[in-house]
Order: sequence, then C-alpha cells, then structure tokens
Amino acid sequence: MMNKKTILFVHQSSDLYGSDKTLLILVNKLNKNFFRPIVVLPRKGPLLEELKKQNIKIIITPVINIHKRMFNLKELFFLPFNLIKSIHKLHKELKGIKIDIVQSNTVVVTLGFVYARLKKIKHFWHIHEVLESPKIAVIVFSWLVKVFSDFTIFNSISTQKSYCKRFPVIKEKSVIIYNGLDRELETTSKIEQYKLKENLEYNSNDVILGLVGRINVNKGHILLLNSFNEILKKQPNIKLLFIGSVVKGKEQVLEILKKQIVKLGLEGKVKILPFQKQIWKFWDIIDIAVVPSTVPESFGLVALEAMLACKPVIASNLGALKEVVKNNTTGFLFDINDKKDFEKKIQILLENKELREEYGIAGYSRAKKTFNIEKYIYQFEQKYLED
Repeated sequence: MMNKKTILFVHQSSDLYGSDKTLLILVNKLNKNFFRPIVVLPRKGPLLEELKKQNIKIIITPVINIHKRMFNLKELFFLPFNLIKSIHKLHKELKGIKIDIVQSNTVVVTLGFVYARLKKIKHFWHIHEVLESPKIAVIVFSWLVKVFSDFTIFNSISTQKSYCKRFPVIKEKSVIIYNGLDRELETTSKIEQYKLKENLEYNSNDVILGLVGRINVNKGHILLLNSFNEILKKQPNIKLLFIGSVVKGKEQVLEILKKQIVKLGLEGKVKILPFQKQIWKFWDIIDIAVVPSTVPESFGLVALEAMLACKPVIASNLGALKEVVKNNTTGFLFDINDKKDFEKKIQILLENKELREEYGIAGYSRAKKTFNIEKYIYQFEQKYLED
C-alpha cells in the first residue's frame, strides 16, 4: 500500500459559511487510507469544533489574511514579524511530519504560499473569490496566484475567468472543481415543520421567502427587503426570513437592516435569525429561496443548499450563480439593476405553487447530478495523487 500523502490546509476563518463548509466536506470525506489532512485555522469557532469530531489535527495560528486594513504603516510594520511567528508555530507543530502539499483555501491567505515556498513544498491554491475591483487588488491577487501557485483549483468558470483575464498562463495549470454538497439530514416531518412555523409565529398558509447567508452589504438584504415591501401590498400572506450573522466589526450592517425593517413597518412580517448550525429544518419551511447578491458570487453554495431542499431559487444574474441556477428550469435569474423584473419573478412563484414544486424537483435533480459530493472529492483526490 502506498504511503499516505499529508496535506496541510491553510484556511482564513473558523466559521461555517461557504468556503468553510466546502473545506469541512473535503477534509472529512478524503480517503484516510491515502491522505492525512492537517488544518490551520486563525482562531476557534464552529469549523474547529466540527473538525475535532473527525479527529483532524488542527493548528491555531494567524494565517495573515490580506485585507484593506492591513495597508497602513502599523500593520505593514508588524506583517513580517507576524509571519515569522506563524511560520515558527507551524514548524514546531509539524516537527517530524512530512508535508506533501500545502493547500491555501481562499486567495487572501498569505501563510500558506509563504510557508510552502520556504519549505520547498508543492503549493495548491483553492480559490473561492471572484476578482473585479479595485483594479490594484485584481492585479495583486492574480499575480500572487501566477507566481506562488503550483496548481490552482477554481470553484467555478466565473472564478477562473476573473484571474485568467489578467494572466492567461494561470489557466494552463488550473482546473475547475465545482463545489459538492449533500443533505446530511432527512426532510423534517410535517409536524416538526408546523411546530417550527408556530415558534416563528407563522401561519400555515404563509408563503415564506428565505435569504440564508452572512449578512453583509453585498448579499442584497436591503434590495430584497424593499421589494418584499412592494409585493406585500398585493399579497399579504407572505413572510420574509433572513438567516445569518454579521462579520465581527461589521455590526452596523445588521443595524441598518433592522432600522429599515422598522422604517417600513415590517416588524410583524420580517424576521432575522442568527447563523443556524442546523439549517435544513429551516430550508424545509422556506417556500422560495432568494439569492439577490449585488456583486458576482464565486459559486453560490446557498443556492445549492436550497436546491437540495427542493426549493426554487431566485438569484441575481451575476458570477457563478448563472452556473448553479438554471433560468426557467430550477428557478429564475434576474438583472440586479431591474427591480421590477426581480419583483415580477418573486410574484410569479408566490402565485404558482405547482411551478414552485416543479422548479424545486428540477433543482434537486440538478444538484445531485452536477454538484455531486462524490465527484467533488474524487476530483481533488485525483489531483493530489497526480503530484
């Protein structure tokens, strides 16, 4: 039997949103007869707890994410010292362990490619971000991938294009591996769904719109809220459910959303729930999933979750959402600049239960066929074994 390959995954957060979930799935599902995963995280959090359940070795140390706030004299002065400190921590924790591949999970992580270059280890980059602006960021991140990635894995065509248009050579040593996902829990019973609706103070005949995901300025919460307010005038038996939390330090985004709800007088129609570890029971009571992102998504894992719950999806016609949602088949795509079209498509699904069910079934079929979790893992394993 061949020796196991040890892969050091360096990740930017310890939450359980898009890129966190895809990493968790990959690390958990890798064939442990052939691969030994070790995960580097910047802090404790839900992802850490899930990895612990699988007895995965975890190292907690700053991974030195590239962000706007670091471009000041103080941050730049301490940058090399922080890198040295983290590299020393890795060296100490990995003493006696041969690392075969370092994989940086998301483009903003610095520690992965620096450590790989210093130790002369093959570096893979798994990229989940679409690059559009500002121009300097597009140039810098694309150049980093070109220079420091031995092989790059993009999670969509849209993501790959955003890097390769600046440096086409990147495409020659890259592959697209769509995220894979599966529903790990059975559909909740009608009784459980009724109880959950009752706890949320929903009526049995309410049609529920749901936006699931981190609350930030780019996810379209305000856009959906304002459109919901208009639709409500024609169809009063609808509710809007936001599920997600804000990034620490960005709490003002949530406050703005709450103030807008009060301003529109929608306190009885709109609810905001924090991040939910067990999300499937909420998908089961949602009738229509809405993903109104105002900037291009690199994939759109939330849309895929909704499809696995047999829900129709209304998504903005940006980035990889066009690759996940099939317009007029598994839901609708809308132009982010056309508010009337957005509202019209929501209205169509609100008024047509049969169409919601038809799109939901088609979405489930597409999710199982195109975004199969076994295919996702197999493609990664093949790349690791090729090295």
